[in-house]
Amino acid sequence: MSTLEIGALSIIAIVVLVYLGVYVAVALGVVSFVGVWYLRGDFMTAQSLLIASAEESIANYVLGVVPLFVLMGLLVSASDIAKDSYEVCNRLFGKIRGGLAIATVAANTVFAAVTGVSIASAAVFTRVSVPEMLRFGYHPRFAVGVVAGSSVLGMLIPPSVLLIIYAILTEQSVGTMFIAGIVPGLVLAGLYCLLILGLARFVPRMVYRDGKSGVDPGAEQPVTITRAVVKVFPVTFLIALVIGGIYGGVFTATEAGAAGSAATLVIALYRRKLGLAALWKVMMETGNTTATILILVVGATLYSRMLGISGLPTRLGNWVSEVNLSLPMILFVFLVVVLLLGTIIDSISIILITVPLFLPLLKPFGVNLVWFGIITVVAVEIGLLTPPFGISVFVVKSSLEDRSITLKDIFVGTAPFAVTMFVVMLLIIAFPVLSTILIR
Repeated sequence: MSTLEIGALSIIAIVVLVYLGVYVAVALGVVSFVGVWYLRGDFMTAQSLLIASAEESIANYVLGVVPLFVLMGLLVSASDIAKDSYEVCNRLFGKIRGGLAIATVAANTVFAAVTGVSIASAAVFTRVSVPEMLRFGYHPRFAVGVVAGSSVLGMLIPPSVLLIIYAILTEQSVGTMFIAGIVPGLVLAGLYCLLILGLARFVPRMVYRDGKSGVDPGAEQPVTITRAVVKVFPVTFLIALVIGGIYGGVFTATEAGAAGSAATLVIALYRRKLGLAALWKVMMETGNTTATILILVVGATLYSRMLGISGLPTRLGNWVSEVNLSLPMILFVFLVVVLLLGTIIDSISIILITVPLFLPLLKPFGVNLVWFGIITVVAVEIGLLTPPFGISVFVVKSSLEDRSITLKDIFVGTAPFAVTMFVVMLLIIAFPVLSTILIR
């Protein structure tokens, strides 16, 4: 069996193992280990490569940003900053059609700027905004669809764990990737709001339980200007500290994560929202999430090295040159693979599996890897809303107080938002400037 066949077989083996329910990191590690053992004919060589991959991959200073931004996001959730942002947005948009839904998108956009994971947004706003929308007559499917759909903004608007992982894989600046995600994230949020306005105006049966298009009484909870400023000050300060610090060259991404986590901790303690038990829970959850991500990184590093030994990326690159495949065709294949994988595995795993495989194919075309990274993240995030995996959908379901709302209801409700994400992905492909306009 040739090295090329070994490399191709390894990809098939990983997909099969994942479909059988094997944890992605385990599938990557086992297949890569066996592949190196077969290619080199030496068990000790495979063992040494596994040890070296584990040590070198997670010893990277840049990876320190992962636990810091995860910690920051969890502290933000614990300090009720998301709830305060929602109340202010509700005051601003509550008197227009679909106002509560737009307030949810707006608050999620703000929340995304201070947390690095989508699942935090999904969990928080399921508890905060879904009960409000149901109380004011929104269709249950639409209410949960808005929350699940807008939660994906957490992985596009910086700080984002997905952008961090992509930056490390492709040797790009984490700060540059963060800045590149701002405009596409705002475009996606804006189109979500237009979608809600359009549905509330022209297809009210999708938005309201009784099918009547009206004005939400979302402003019944009075919020004075002074109170609004007080409520949004913490999140505004955190955004300015983290994103402003990175963009202004004051912090590296890792330092910004540390500064943001420290500031969030002070805010949570000052507001008396974080006792010892809650702090311990946050620390444990940070450790669990970080460990899960880093184990995936170790497995993906071993997988990348096994592919390098097999020569598959080089062979694929030569084949692309010989058959004169165009860049649009390569992008099409890449996106199809990513969207299909999004139905069965999580976002980080998709990036760790696909990017090392397709990166050599893009180099001859001189592709801007920052632009490609934003496209990749948007495509991957669509998978958070698609069955059967749809992790954001499952997080929303687990956080719901109303158990009558089924998984099917949530998937149906998220469909318009998944389609909107697909449109944004096409816009970024057609207009690369959307992802590069803020990069100096």
